[in-house]
Amino acid sequence: MDIIASRKNPLCVHLKKLGESRNYRSERGQFLCDGIKLLEEAVGYGATIHDVLTTSGIEIPVPPETRVYKVGQDLLDSISPLKNAQDILFSCAIPNEPDSVIKSGTHILLDRLQDPGNVGTIIRTANAFGVSSVILIENCADPYNPKAVRASMGAVFRQTIRNMSIMDISERFEKKRTDSGFSACIGSEIKLLGASTDPGSKSVLDVDLNDSIIAIGSEGGGLSMQIAGLCDEMLTIPMAPGCESVNAAVAAAIIMWEARRGKLKVESR
Repeated sequence: MDIIASRKNPLCVHLKKLGESRNYRSERGQFLCDGIKLLEEAVGYGATIHDVLTTSGIEIPVPPETRVYKVGQDLLDSISPLKNAQDILFSCAIPNEPDSVIKSGTHILLDRLQDPGNVGTIIRTANAFGVSSVILIENCADPYNPKAVRASMGAVFRQTIRNMSIMDISERFEKKRTDSGFSACIGSEIKLLGASTDPGSKSVLDVDLNDSIIAIGSEGGGLSMQIAGLCDEMLTIPMAPGCESVNAAVAAAIIMWEARRGKLKVESR
């Protein structure tokens, strides 16, 4: 195992940039992860792992092409953008974009969510409930931001994630309504449903959530007018009097559970 002692080492500079810059992650096609738990998940799900920095070594087998280096904790702390850095940092390849065809099933669409922790939590919850894909509109926090990756607890390696523009969504749903042949890109049976706090919206308990894309808006402002205007129906979560809303990740979890609860099986242990 080689040793790295300088913050100016090109690999250290590269990993620090991966943690700091969305544009750099996109350019290099890599993202930064921390901790043995995420490393185990990455190995278990066949992620492409490029480089590992560790303060004490690793006890799990990594792919033979993965380069492993020993560093001091101070150096690791200087590279990690996260508080309470763990004793392992590593870089992974960003997965290839999935097929552009959106098929039947339950999909969650995130519109303007800025908190990477919420984005990572929603990815984790979507994976737990068997949601087909998480769609992120271009103005969302990066799902490969280190805080989002940590919050996903490894689901970022397992869950199908799509990056789309508002134009993509707009074109698909406008054409879907006027051109029955557009089902090649998005199934004609797929609905776009929007989560809302508007008291005039239908209760989530009274809406058919099968074969739908469910849009969740930003933590403070809700759905953008563009996305809301494309929705086939708006839905809301029933709450106690005096309570207007819940955290975006909580709202997404409730709606995903309601959409998927009849399709999930509890395994006996």
